Amino acid sequence: MSANPLGPLARKLMKGVIVVELLGVFGAYGLFHKMNNSQEFRNTMNNKFPSVLEVYYQSNEWAGVYGIREQDHEAWSAKRD
Repeated sequence: MSANPLGPLARKLMKGVIVVELLGVFGAYGLFHKMNNSQEFRNTMNNKFPSVLEVYYQSNEWAGVYGIREQDHEAWSAKRD
């Protein structure tokens, strides 16, 4: 019997999928970390990607961390006045 020619290709594809998934996980963590530490960055996200900021707020609320959304809105409205 001959060797399976798809074996090396399947391994390469699987490694590629794992690398892409790891990049996604680390990218999401980096984005969360930056939003968690910078109210200015959250304001930028609010202007450019409000749905991403909403996911950030909801994930914090699900984790039991409340008040970030309110603090942001108060700070941003005070800055506009």
